[in-house]
Amino acid sequence: MSGTTIADRYELGDRLGSGGMSTVYRAVDRVLERTVAVKVLAEHLSDDEKFVARFRREALAVAKLVHPNIVQVYDTGVDAGRHFIVMEYVEGRSGAQLLQRDGALEPAVAVEIAAQACAGLEYAHRMGIIHRDVKPGNLMVIGGPAGGAKEMTVKLADFGIARAAEQTRLTQVGSVVGTAAYLSPEQSRGEEATPISDVYSLGVVTYQLLTARLPYEGNSLAELAIRRENERPLPPTSYDKNIPESLSKAVLRALENEPEHRYVDALAYGAALRAGLAGIAPTASEATTRIAGDSTAATRVAPREPLTPTAPARAARPRRTSSPRRRAPVAPAPAPRKRSRFGSFVRGVLAILMVAIVAGLIAAVILLATDAGQNTDIGRFISDNVDQQIQNIKDYVNQATGN
Repeated sequence: MSGTTIADRYELGDRLGSGGMSTVYRAVDRVLERTVAVKVLAEHLSDDEKFVARFRREALAVAKLVHPNIVQVYDTGVDAGRHFIVMEYVEGRSGAQLLQRDGALEPAVAVEIAAQACAGLEYAHRMGIIHRDVKPGNLMVIGGPAGGAKEMTVKLADFGIARAAEQTRLTQVGSVVGTAAYLSPEQSRGEEATPISDVYSLGVVTYQLLTARLPYEGNSLAELAIRRENERPLPPTSYDKNIPESLSKAVLRALENEPEHRYVDALAYGAALRAGLAGIAPTASEATTRIAGDSTAATRVAPREPLTPTAPARAARPRRTSSPRRRAPVAPAPAPRKRSRFGSFVRGVLAILMVAIVAGLIAAVILLATDAGQNTDIGRFISDNVDQQIQNIKDYVNQATGN
């Protein structure tokens, strides 16, 4: 199609790449007089109306994303039955091309690529867009490792086509198996993708950039799913001792099977990568806590056979077993509060008054009933007895209040 003009505006030039769903050409925008990239959908997808409708909706949504780490979408349309999307032209290499040319990258370069991709993902997620197909081929690197990590710019590509491909049955089987290694476990189970799913996929990419290997390998979707559920990936340090242990741990956390055990978002993963490169291992607070009260990591371990003869052997680990439910600790009974001296004094005074009143009534009754009022000895006895009881109570109150 080189030399063809689309929509009387975009003149196609060299083919930049092709896949099962589209072909990308370098083109010239005659209106704005700039170089662009034009992606033309494959014919078998262009004939699927539902796919085309999804693709157009996603392309329009992605066109609103303006970020230095995302390939800008300029235009989309159809011309002579050919559906196309016009994007920013990026003169660089994809992560897949770097792996093919150089193999494993230096830790500083790999971290820079992944951290910049995290920044692009975080922005897209805040705008409500999930990539769903993060892989080395969709990371465009401008500058390259030769210029040093600080001289690179990384841009995420193919936001628009990922969701449309995810929701169609026309995707080729080979293409699905080829990208399945980067799909999160929840996507493989057919669940809806989330921003944390993109974090998992980028974790796989980071692992591959550091080791030139995938954390899990398999010849089919079922084999990959089984290995992911029953095995843990070898730490990146197993392949290269120059990789900091803290960085290895940061990458492995992004590869946790359960979303709640990964990072809370792409921004947290990018920060953990940079800290890991500096020798600072990720802390528990950097993982998500979507399940209230859950502070333990999942235990999904099983014996693993090395994927290559050179891989170090791993000791068998016990399978997960259900643990008995723990009873909630019984809160200790509250200690009795001490009575204040003032309260004790008030109660003592009231007691004295009550006793005095009762004693006075008893004395009056006795005097009236026995005419003892005329007998000074009896009256004196009663008066002395009442005074003595009152004095005894006063002494008791003073002793209780500490006076």
